[in-house]
Amino acid sequence: MALRVSRLPSGEAEIFLSVQGEGRTAGTPSAFVRLAGCNLACGWCDTAYTWDWTAYDYATHVMEMETDGVMERVRALGAPNVVVTGGEPLIQQAAGLDDLCRRLAGAGHSVEVETNGTIPPNPGMIAAVSRWNVSPKTAGSGNPARREVAGALDAFSALPNADFKFVVSVPSDAAEAEAIARRYGVPPERVALMPEGATAAALAGRSGWVRGEAASRGFRFSSRLQVLLWGAERGR
Repeated sequence: MALRVSRLPSGEAEIFLSVQGEGRTAGTPSAFVRLAGCNLACGWCDTAYTWDWTAYDYATHVMEMETDGVMERVRALGAPNVVVTGGEPLIQQAAGLDDLCRRLAGAGHSVEVETNGTIPPNPGMIAAVSRWNVSPKTAGSGNPARREVAGALDAFSALPNADFKFVVSVPSDAAEAEAIARRYGVPPERVALMPEGATAAALAGRSGWVRGEAASRGFRFSSRLQVLLWGAERGR
């Protein structure tokens, strides 16, 4: 089955070696696979080229790749940890992503999947994925009410290997994150607040008060190492 994969400006698939920049495994050398398409539309999204076809040309920014091709690219990068990101990867779980994750796990890779938490994972994905990085969206994202899907968040909260990471742009986002975590029974130690920002300056401007909001609620704080190291450069 063919997966819709994001293209780099060079035209190559956006499959690259870097370090995980966010969440519990930040700093871990990882192979990244960025898939195209998303079912939400965050106003501050820094990967809108994966889904916003009013602003970006689909044919320029998306390519189809068979699972074999993705596996070959990942193997060539030589990283034990693989991060599948987007966009929203789970819109493709029945169209080849579940097969890719099972094959990656079978080849000895740890597999992380980054998701907005609106689509419940299927059994094959649950068996193959080592860590879920679930990032529910708050009102500050600019998304409508469909950003919170109870059945999906119930499914993720029941998985012990699922962490919840909330992007925070205004203080009300932190309060909403706490309410969501409580609503779905997510323990504070599995929750992180991360400042919104696509530049080092933007992160610096928010990190202090976001760190305080996290500490006051017993949550972890996450920065964005990739932004601090490379700014908006893609494929890093």
